[in-house]
Amino acid sequence: IQFHHSKLAFFNILSSFYNKSLELKFKMAQSTSFFVLVALLAFAPICFSFKSDNDNLYPQYYYKSCPQAQEIVKSVVAKAVAKEARMAASLLRLHFHDCFVKGCDASLLLDSRGSIVTEKRSNPNRNSARGFDVIDDIKSALEKECPQTVSCADILALAARDSTVLAGGPNWEVPLGRRDSRSASLSGSNNDIPAPNNTFNTILTKFKRQGLDVVDLVALSGSHTIGNSRCVSFRQRLYNQSGNSKPDTTLDESYAAQLRNRCPKSGGDQNLFFLDFVSPTKFDNSYFKLLLASKGLLNSDQVLTTKSEESLALVKQYAENNALFFDHFAKSMVKMGNISPLTGSSGEIRKTCRKINSS
Repeated sequence: IQFHHSKLAFFNILSSFYNKSLELKFKMAQSTSFFVLVALLAFAPICFSFKSDNDNLYPQYYYKSCPQAQEIVKSVVAKAVAKEARMAASLLRLHFHDCFVKGCDASLLLDSRGSIVTEKRSNPNRNSARGFDVIDDIKSALEKECPQTVSCADILALAARDSTVLAGGPNWEVPLGRRDSRSASLSGSNNDIPAPNNTFNTILTKFKRQGLDVVDLVALSGSHTIGNSRCVSFRQRLYNQSGNSKPDTTLDESYAAQLRNRCPKSGGDQNLFFLDFVSPTKFDNSYFKLLLASKGLLNSDQVLTTKSEESLALVKQYAENNALFFDHFAKSMVKMGNISPLTGSSGEIRKTCRKINSS
């Protein structure tokens, strides 16, 4: 009997020890879970794609109001680019020319009507800006799916991204939620968009006015890896670069000779030339390689290597590292797309992109 009581006491002690051990393990598990949760929350932001500086713009903006919006844009753009490869560059350029004038508000798309004087008549856009019919087709399709929901400004931003991807370039999440302007600025279009014959400092100044820096300038110039330019945009480099009736000495002589064949001293203004003759429809870093070989088509291209050590260093990096160029380009596109957007109750959602709703 005495042995039985001693054995029972031993088991009670053992059981108590076991329960306390379980309790300690449970508390440790709780503590570990807590610290894991804290760690996950701390590092969560790095899992998101490029974020807009404007909290009103975010990629999921139309998830509830028009869940098919991005697929509709992508579908129409894909058909347009399949029909004409050059359209990818044209749609990308529209977004750029829109954002540099009054911000990304689709002011570029407005036709002249009433007090509105269209930006399409400006020097940077006249006889060169194109793709407006594609934007009309996208808007028409979206209006059938979800009337007066998706802005023309957001259509431009999405079309620019989809065009880049279709040409073989990088992909990125487009922050959305822009609204459309009820006015245009012809003077802004003439003065704020960098011109092909601008000096490096003038171009950089125009970028800085928009909150963009030299990295954005060089990376976004890389969009010239696709598309065309007109003879009138670079003729002075061939015949009278500095007002002395001599060609631009920074332009490769053999390349200049080829260009003169179809870009004479007078006439042929609208003749088209590839900005990147190595791979004119493929979005890649060959544009930067051509700059290093003194074969940039526009003065505004070549000055990236001749007028700034900082921009030259970036050109060399992008020429050597296509992935780095893609990464910087995508980030700069998000940054550019965030230039002074109209949000909240500002502006409107146009029914058609060519005119304001009351007209």
